Amino acid sequence: MQSRLALVLHAHLPFVRHPEHDRFLEESWLFEAITETYLPLIQVMDGWLALGMETRLTLTLSPTLCAMLQDPLLQDRYVRHLEGLLALAEKEIHRTHWDREFRELAWFYHQRLTNLRATYFIYGRNLVGAFRKFQEQGQLEIITTAATHALLPLLNHPPSVRAQILTARDHYRSCFGCDPRGIWLPECAYVEGVEAVLQEANLRWFIMDTHGLLHARPRPRYGVFAPVLTPNGIAAFARDSESARQVWSRNEGYPGDPRYRDFYRDLGYDLDFDYVRPHLPSPQLRGFTGLKYHRITGPTANKAVYDRACALKAVDEHASHFLNARREQARTLGNLMDRPPLIVAPYDAELFGHWWYEGPDFLDLLVRKAHYDQADFKLATPSDYLTENPTLQIVRPSPSSWGEEGYWKLWLNETNEWIIPHLAVAQERMTALARAHPEAAGLTLRALNHAARELLLAQSSDWPFILHTGTSPDYARKRAKDHLLRFIALHDMLTAGHVDEPRLARMEWLDNLFPEVDYRYWA
Repeated sequence: MQSRLALVLHAHLPFVRHPEHDRFLEESWLFEAITETYLPLIQVMDGWLALGMETRLTLTLSPTLCAMLQDPLLQDRYVRHLEGLLALAEKEIHRTHWDREFRELAWFYHQRLTNLRATYFIYGRNLVGAFRKFQEQGQLEIITTAATHALLPLLNHPPSVRAQILTARDHYRSCFGCDPRGIWLPECAYVEGVEAVLQEANLRWFIMDTHGLLHARPRPRYGVFAPVLTPNGIAAFARDSESARQVWSRNEGYPGDPRYRDFYRDLGYDLDFDYVRPHLPSPQLRGFTGLKYHRITGPTANKAVYDRACALKAVDEHASHFLNARREQARTLGNLMDRPPLIVAPYDAELFGHWWYEGPDFLDLLVRKAHYDQADFKLATPSDYLTENPTLQIVRPSPSSWGEEGYWKLWLNETNEWIIPHLAVAQERMTALARAHPEAAGLTLRALNHAARELLLAQSSDWPFILHTGTSPDYARKRAKDHLLRFIALHDMLTAGHVDEPRLARMEWLDNLFPEVDYRYWA
């Protein structure tokens, strides 16, 4: 019995767009992900398409990420960013003229960046359209997540959960010309009751963490190796911990191999500040350029020079190891189950390319080996599996997430708990506004819809996550407060019956996502 392997990549970034500044440091999060993850993934999939390979991959494209990828301002700024990296690579070719190892790497980066730029313009700067092409060609299934990646269990407000899901569904339609069938619950955070909104949005399935399914009532007969149905008929898929550990584990995971490129050793910190300043995300601060000349080497400050051929050899070894482990897993499970076993392997997309530079090469080689070199399993999406196996066990999954300790602790602790009471008040006010204006028009309609945008942005799980990790806490704190304050200002205008149009227009200019947002979802 041939098993199924579902490779699921989750691509999400918070909405970071600052037209009020010519350059903004946090916009580099998007630019780095385009250069190191999204464009390389598109190039890999173009290669599969050219060979006529039958490949099935699942990809979450979050609504906030799609909004940024389609934004003309950010597209222009990304081109500027890419041209700056190319200029740095050219400077490096001259600077390293008498240093053969570094000069070869400088040429490597220059060629790679040139190819990435060509791919970006071949697709008319429209990466959402590129991924849509792969879905329409049958290589890819694109799924959605909540509108601004809100941690749904912590909203504790059914109209807000409904608005997050229905806004995401509507935005997906505008991007891909059809409805999504599946959803990545933000942070894989599940709580009983969310299925009612998924059913209203006509979503057929969702992905959750391992323990959320293993602790279901009753216990699932096949563990995590087959989906289950919740009582209202929505299917739940859980990630396989073994395949996750081989990639994610700090001790066992492939990305930690000493032959791979070191993430933290970057020219932005190694070279003279004035030399690299024009190419930094912020001209006032040292930061990552993306050009890195060293490999991980080991737990030492003295890093060896990156050897691309050696790294690709490691990729081949790890792709073969992962493939063989899945084949052995498939054979074992096939002897124990009366249906095709399903191995769900979900990962953050940014792992492949951004954090693990060779990650796209690993994906490419793994899929090619799975296609050409074995017959124990085949690649499939969760939707494919449901079509092939419509009869499933009915259970009630357990509340869970893939965060620290398996629940909500990462997003609700002493660093970020102050956000929750403010959200609770804003959510109730949004519902009151929606009910008070059932058929708004004109300026009132604009103000209500923008109040909805500001609330959605304030609900993002990214702000409490960043506050907890401490990576950019001042920025996360300011974003949460700014969106709440703008919402309060709009609420006051609407309550007073007078909308300040110039002020509203500036808010719309700052936060221009979700043009199709519908405030009535909160009613």
